[in-house]
Amino acid sequence: MGPSAFAVTVDLVVLTIHDRALRCLLVQRGSEPFQGQWALPGGFVETDEDLVDAAHRELAEETAIGEGLHLEQLGSYGTPGRDPRGPTVTVAFLGLAASLGDPVAGSDAAGASWRSVSDVDRGQLAFDHARIVADGIDRARSKLEYTSLGATLCPPEFTVAQLRAVYEAVWGRPVDPRNFHRKVTQAPGFLRPTGRTTTDGGRPAQLYRRGESARLNPPITRA
Repeated sequence: MGPSAFAVTVDLVVLTIHDRALRCLLVQRGSEPFQGQWALPGGFVETDEDLVDAAHRELAEETAIGEGLHLEQLGSYGTPGRDPRGPTVTVAFLGLAASLGDPVAGSDAAGASWRSVSDVDRGQLAFDHARIVADGIDRARSKLEYTSLGATLCPPEFTVAQLRAVYEAVWGRPVDPRNFHRKVTQAPGFLRPTGRTTTDGGRPAQLYRRGESARLNPPITRA
């Protein structure tokens, strides 16, 4: 028996923080299948194209958002029947960024929007994108525990309170301020003091930048 023929696509779960809420980038499909429904930005990989290049291209074409985000491979999805056009395997990516601006729908999208993950009716998303979004959020929540990616969702210089707000938005629950401050400031290589302060809630607060360490040891757990 010869190899099965199938198409390859990319889909992107792009997350950011806006108004203290975790938001996901969605596009409204402008054509069938699922015309008019909301979906993740993505599309078919061209024959001479690398997967990461395809992800960046589709993101730019469908939302006018280009570089400036952390992008990593999330997983692959190939359940039979996931795409009514035929056998299709998609490689999903997780993107994180502090600020990417307002999306602009491209030629093959009827709309593009940052949507609060708490407000998205995942049962109404096209294809199997509800599952991919859920996996992307779970990955982001987990990675904040043991990597420094939480700072990726902050501006270049930030306070511990701003960083804590990121963790609260991604984890979806309050974080004890004192314990959090102790953990992040004592984690080797996580934060780098700038030597400057800003007024945060009426009191001077130290400004930090993201440190050189990619992993947190010990981790900052949700428990």
